[in-house]
Amino acid sequence: MTKLSPLSKLQASMGVALLALFMVVLARGAVAETVPSRIVSVGGSVTEIVYALGQEHRLVARDTTSNFPAEARQLPDVGYVRRLSPEGLLSVAPDMILAEEGAGPPETFDVLANTGLPIVTIPMGFDLPAVQSKIRAVADALGVADAGEDLAAQVTADVEEATQLAGLRDQKVLFVLSMQGGRIMAAGGNTAAQGILTLSGAQNAIAGFDGYKLVSDEAVLTAAPDVILMMQSHRPGAVTAADVLAHPAIAATPAGRAQAVLQMDGMLLLGFSVRTGQAVSELAAGLAAAGS
Repeated sequence: MTKLSPLSKLQASMGVALLALFMVVLARGAVAETVPSRIVSVGGSVTEIVYALGQEHRLVARDTTSNFPAEARQLPDVGYVRRLSPEGLLSVAPDMILAEEGAGPPETFDVLANTGLPIVTIPMGFDLPAVQSKIRAVADALGVADAGEDLAAQVTADVEEATQLAGLRDQKVLFVLSMQGGRIMAAGGNTAAQGILTLSGAQNAIAGFDGYKLVSDEAVLTAAPDVILMMQSHRPGAVTAADVLAHPAIAATPAGRAQAVLQMDGMLLLGFSVRTGQAVSELAAGLAAAGS
């Protein structure tokens, strides 16, 4: 048996070490290039984009607000977008979470971040540039940037056409989110409701604050809305159009006297996603009918 010299032994050892290092580099590269295939989508607008990009086969779960398209409802539901638990999200063994900005609570995502699980936050916004950015962010996260550009261009064309057809309206619209303790929860500025009204050419009847807030009867009377806009809801105990019209302050407004209430699917109306052009068209048509 031939004995190796000390130099040969050193060279052999270095060769083994280099080979091992090379294999580690290859392994790390493979992991880095692995395409996520077990994705949880958090936020209905995000889920709609995933489907529109043709990447739904990579989804393993979704949140409660992800109800369109209908096939999405067949996926496991990990909970409401702002009340998620680490256990619920991790129970489906995801390799990526796509979450719209504002998903939470923050403590849940802090726990998830400590596990090393990739979390991609998709920016929110309530105008056409925000929709474009959202589509591109989802497409980039999924590694289909070109498809994202195509989808963004199509959605842009849809929204611009719908906006042009809608034109400018002088209607004042009060968006009612809910009623609490006999008071109206209405939409102010910097809300999805404000954004979709702007795109449809209508005016938000309420001004002077941002977000959704309880407003006084005096504020409702001063707003004098021509139309009441609400989300459709089939939940037991949800506020109905009849409930709102029976409110004394609403009843005294032009909208109340004309019984002018328009209800639309909430995710379509406020999602600011791939169906925003459709939302603008349907809202404009509904406002025209309600105001006639």
